[in-house]
Amino acid sequence: MSDAPADQMNPVPGSCPANTSNRHGFDYREAAKQLGPPPCPIIDIHTHLSGERASLLYEETADLFGIQEVWTMTQLENAPAVQAVLGDRVRFTAVPNWRDPDPEAAHGADFLERIERFHDELGSRMLKLFAAPRLRDVELEIGHPGLFQLDSPVRRKNVELAERLGMMVMTHIADPDTWFEAKYNDPERYGTKRDQYKPLERMLEAYDVQWIAAHMGGSPEDLPFLDELLERHDNLHLDTSACKWMVRTLGSQTTHDTQAFFTKWRGRIFFGSDILTMDEHLEESTEGNEYGKKASGAEQAFDLYASRYWSLRSMLERTGTFESPIVDPDLHMVDPERHTPNDAPVVTCHNLERDVLTSLYRDGATAFMNRS
Repeated sequence: MSDAPADQMNPVPGSCPANTSNRHGFDYREAAKQLGPPPCPIIDIHTHLSGERASLLYEETADLFGIQEVWTMTQLENAPAVQAVLGDRVRFTAVPNWRDPDPEAAHGADFLERIERFHDELGSRMLKLFAAPRLRDVELEIGHPGLFQLDSPVRRKNVELAERLGMMVMTHIADPDTWFEAKYNDPERYGTKRDQYKPLERMLEAYDVQWIAAHMGGSPEDLPFLDELLERHDNLHLDTSACKWMVRTLGSQTTHDTQAFFTKWRGRIFFGSDILTMDEHLEESTEGNEYGKKASGAEQAFDLYASRYWSLRSMLERTGTFESPIVDPDLHMVDPERHTPNDAPVVTCHNLERDVLTSLYRDGATAFMNRS
């Protein structure tokens, strides 16, 4: 862990080819050395890992940035390949089969069966309920309004099973303010951002399970709101996943406010990256490889994974500012006159205290896992 200001530590630009995860041409391997080890080994509680070759590249990235353990939302059928590479350092969060053409079955009876299999075959301690506003579109397409609402009958059965099995629940409940400005600007269809939290609070009160609201509860833009939410519900926790979103929003908060929030809620906030790996990232870009938009070839895939750890750790640990190395299209989406599609935000670093970082990186998640 380096105490040097971020704007004095950036690797020399141009040492590697630029791409959407490496706007400055950083050598992320050298950047990891400059950053140094974290104050304790890190548990990344929020990833999406798949692919044997991609998992090997992720393992190198994790080693470089001090990630000791990783929790992943991997499809049940893909878990053996990931576990073969990462062994005891990987834990699996139960997820539905998103490719099932029948959404009602995928999130209903089939998911209940999968939760049990994740629990019994892989030792899973947590399941994920995805309840983002964009699912309103799917509900309307299939003619079942409310199917994916977090407190719907289908979701309640998921949580009741989690309660019986002693599992925890992670949920994605809201999206960035930029999306409500540009994508969800029909409140009759999507509701307001605050509307997303009504089902969550009903579920927090109804079930004796521990919850993680991913992506800083879906409201990193509004720390006072999150403060009130955490005050009301002692079974609610947050994670820092969704790197572009976090560096754009937490990186625009004042250091005073951010330090105060993370200090007050140490033990209730966990580190997460939201890194997604797949073997398709390692293939050369072709017309049929839609994942080539994120990475095309091994070096770009490495940059994709490493950029998330470098950016999050830099924001949390260091002082000063840095211009994000990751292209953030939300800037252009909400303000096309000021920003190009390839722009990225300037990020304020918050230099969290060592004990706060230790709780965020490891101790809070460890205690959370031991409660059930």
